[in-house]
Amino acid sequence: MASKADVKKVLDRLQIETPSWAYGNSGTRFKVFGQPGVPRDPFEKVEDAAQVHKYTGAAHSVALHIPWDKVEDYAKFAKHAKDLGVVLGTINSNTFQDDDYKLGSVCHPDKKIREKAVRHLLECIEIMDITGSQDLKLWFADGTNYPGQDNISSRQDRLSESLHETYSHLKGNQRMLVEYKFFEPSFYTTDIPDWGTSYAHCLQLGERAMVCVDTGHHAPGTNIEFIVAFLLRAKKLGAFDFNSRFYADDDLIVGAADPFQLFRILHEVNINGGFDVGTPVSFVLDQCHNIEAKIPGQIRSILNVQEAAAKALLVDQSALEAAQAAGDVLEANGVLMDAYNTDVRPLLEEWRSDKGIDPNPMKAFKASGYLKKIADSRVGGNQAGWGA
Repeated sequence: MASKADVKKVLDRLQIETPSWAYGNSGTRFKVFGQPGVPRDPFEKVEDAAQVHKYTGAAHSVALHIPWDKVEDYAKFAKHAKDLGVVLGTINSNTFQDDDYKLGSVCHPDKKIREKAVRHLLECIEIMDITGSQDLKLWFADGTNYPGQDNISSRQDRLSESLHETYSHLKGNQRMLVEYKFFEPSFYTTDIPDWGTSYAHCLQLGERAMVCVDTGHHAPGTNIEFIVAFLLRAKKLGAFDFNSRFYADDDLIVGAADPFQLFRILHEVNINGGFDVGTPVSFVLDQCHNIEAKIPGQIRSILNVQEAAAKALLVDQSALEAAQAAGDVLEANGVLMDAYNTDVRPLLEEWRSDKGIDPNPMKAFKASGYLKKIADSRVGGNQAGWGA
């Protein structure tokens, strides 16, 4: 079991990237509910992200989505972020919104469409070159809706060819993170439906290709912590996209639906080196705040991850290993439950005080008046939205 000091050391280096799109208006295919003060451009999204870092001390980078966050001068954009105390992080590609991609992007039967998609991925790498971003995250909506619509094996060949072309342009410490999703928007086959497909392609690509685990992208009942443990053992877990689900890809606040699952996942992260100094695992939020306020929603998400991580660190590893070796099922489970049932909020409040951060980030942000300020100052112009 980690000491209080050891837990604080991990919290010191546990940074959780927030997504730019979480600060804009978002919704479902039925309705997008606008909110006052929502950012009107990528620069204002970063300003809001900086507030999350200010009140949590754990969100120093902002993930971008291209073309949603396209700007004329990326060097200026990166400086704007730095001046606010944050940096531009993961670059997320978008090959699912153009009409050309109705039958797929990198897996499309038409070579010209595939080439268009790859050009976009290379554009994302060029943005990484300017901003200093390390990770290119790829999620593809590619798939089919009907049996016989396309050749499943041929689509994998096209996917592999496109990934290899993109991978060959990575430079320095840049990485490719390959995300998966078991369905939607395609309903018969999805070209990267699960962690195994992503893992297989990453193995073929090389050491700088790693799997991204989105916690909302699994079928009901899937044991996500097993996937996490397997990928950590294989040194192929590159990143998490944290969110929460009740039914499908709900994109709710992480830990909202099943906080115990989040604890179990982070327990595997801890015992398999995912919190170690120099870990390749990055922790990113990928959520859409449809009815809740944007910035407080991100702050709450950070707090949930920190609480689950602190509990995972408090698992008595010696007692757990002894119970496992003795085959004492109930004792082993009890060790985990003891850690999970520990109230770590006082420890986290103490850590924040040590860092010069208000012990209660939610209350501190609410009292800051920032929401009223942006509601007053951002009147006029087109608000940024989910997909813009």
